[in-house]
Amino acid sequence: MYFTKLHSAGNDFVLIEAADAEKEWPQIARAICRRHFGIGADGLILMVPSRIADIGMHIFNADGSEAEACGNGIRCLVRYAASRGFFDNEAEDITIETIAGVRKAKLFTGIGNETKIQVGMGKPEFYAAKIPVAVVPGRGKLLDIKLITEYPLMIDDRELLLSFIAMGNPHAVYFQQQPVAEFSLSVVGPAVERHELFPSGVNFEVARVINRNLIEVRVWERGVGETLACGSGACAVAVAGQMLDYTDSPVAIKLPGGTLEVEWDRAGEVLLSGPAEVVFSGEWPD
Repeated sequence: MYFTKLHSAGNDFVLIEAADAEKEWPQIARAICRRHFGIGADGLILMVPSRIADIGMHIFNADGSEAEACGNGIRCLVRYAASRGFFDNEAEDITIETIAGVRKAKLFTGIGNETKIQVGMGKPEFYAAKIPVAVVPGRGKLLDIKLITEYPLMIDDRELLLSFIAMGNPHAVYFQQQPVAEFSLSVVGPAVERHELFPSGVNFEVARVINRNLIEVRVWERGVGETLACGSGACAVAVAGQMLDYTDSPVAIKLPGGTLEVEWDRAGEVLLSGPAEVVFSGEWPD
């Protein structure tokens, strides 16, 4: 199988054009994504034909589980398709079919002639049953848009006050005043991801507001672990920051692997922008 490796802000993926949907893709994803024994990646992207969009995609996490949505993965897919001549480098209204629905993207030239990709990530979902999260009535605060915020979750002796948002996949966002580098994410992240509060697991973001247009973030991604960046996680943090009146739009999300930009008008879909780069191509033994 021929593959191409790409990344967006260090969030890396192996992409395969997959006309054959009958392969054991979860098993293949686990083998390919292993850092020291495979190619190494946060996820495996399959570029597939679509009857309702320009291209279709499936994405498997490093543990073999299939993800509903992935903003950085979509942008890497669009970058790959453009490099293969499917689209022009200034293309607009590119459509991508995902499990979470059809997403739209456009390519444009940023500062220094850098190719950037913007993806419409859909509207955020705030209702507990649709995230899903098994909240207990009376805990936490309920904002006017039904965003559940400051919901207390005890992990060992630490109380986390969380905000819950779905961006096609579930997210729990924790804001703190200390630098995010000081947070023990490798310990707390797995406990939050697998907590009984989240029947489908959850992506966990720890964030610190620097100013009204900048947030620093680290992400523990469901089925992957800590990643250098996460597109849907960046969107969840940006939405929560606006709803809590911590930030404005657009807002830069500074992640360990780079910076992404998120825009949201509090009514429509969330827009995610940033670079995506081809790293190398090769052949994986079938």
